[in-house]
Amino acid sequence: MATNTFAPLSLFKSFNDRRGSLKRGDSAIVVGAGAFGGWTALHILRSGIKVTLIDAWGSGNSRSSSGDETRVIRSTYGANEFYFDLNVRALELWKQHQREWNRQVFFNTGVLWLCHHEKCSLVDDSIPFSKKHKMEYEYLSKNDLGKRYDVVNSKDLHHGYYDPYGGYLKARESTQLVQETFVKEGGTFINSPAFPSDGTNVKLSDGTILGADTILYACGSWLGKMFPNEIGDRISCSKQEVYYFGAPAEKSKDFDQFPVWVDADDKDYYYGIPGNANRGFKVGVDRRGKPFDPTNGDRTLEPEVLAHARGFLAHRFPGLKDAPLVESRVCPYENSPDGNFIFEEARKDVWVLGGGSGHGFKHGPALGELVAKALVTL
Repeated sequence: MATNTFAPLSLFKSFNDRRGSLKRGDSAIVVGAGAFGGWTALHILRSGIKVTLIDAWGSGNSRSSSGDETRVIRSTYGANEFYFDLNVRALELWKQHQREWNRQVFFNTGVLWLCHHEKCSLVDDSIPFSKKHKMEYEYLSKNDLGKRYDVVNSKDLHHGYYDPYGGYLKARESTQLVQETFVKEGGTFINSPAFPSDGTNVKLSDGTILGADTILYACGSWLGKMFPNEIGDRISCSKQEVYYFGAPAEKSKDFDQFPVWVDADDKDYYYGIPGNANRGFKVGVDRRGKPFDPTNGDRTLEPEVLAHARGFLAHRFPGLKDAPLVESRVCPYENSPDGNFIFEEARKDVWVLGGGSGHGFKHGPALGELVAKALVTL
């Protein structure tokens, strides 16, 4: 859920400047059925293009960055208005699709920022955008935090901000719902490893060659290996651990109904999703972990990373000091150098989309819409 302060680049312009050649009746292949690939494939399909979506292990698989149970959805990105606007559109699309699916995937718990210093740029610099969109945050003094949220140790905090419009999304489940919707609306899904071939062709693991007018690779942490010359080490993968702790029975309601939270200490940036679709009190480690192989990497926990997280938990949420670890996951972050998305033409009519950098999932519906508009001619 990376909390970097992104440079206020004109990213929207960069998407608009890229223009593909797809027109109604043409064909496209999207490799990667995660948050970026699945949504983009669905939006391209809805533009009247014949689309084939390919994934080695299926949408929401345990190796993918979209495979965990839940993800945070928030608008706070410092002075980066592009990401704020993208989140506003994504939130509209998440709500629209959960109505169509008749399945709740967005949980509007709000997002509580726990700020250690008087200035918290990630929130403060987003306030003008929140006012513009009539999505304002509530300022909470240290005393306010203590009164409203007695499960939090606020002694070393300066203040808090409560964003009532955010919350969390069901990740694995919604990714699979996107794939199901894609197929129901006429798209073709192939469950197979796929590799770049000559021209606008894709080679499957059984040797089959598939061609299309345009190919988009949205392969997350695998992009650098698939395009060593074009992408290479601009995409790196880090091992990010996620823990689900069991709240004590007598306080379970207090913890389960707590908002999504971010501890903005300018160092570790622990974050959490209480309740977490009934899986436990989720704590995520946002500080970048060790380099990780998303295919063959061992997903067991690093003892020192867990010990550090337990120390934080005991300090910030004293009632969870001895809480049992009931589940854990490893979430591979596919990081770009500056934390921004990468969308570019690797070679003629062959495109790459990635660089989620731990914060991409929430943007999936809006980013897919934006990429589809860039690839399809007006």
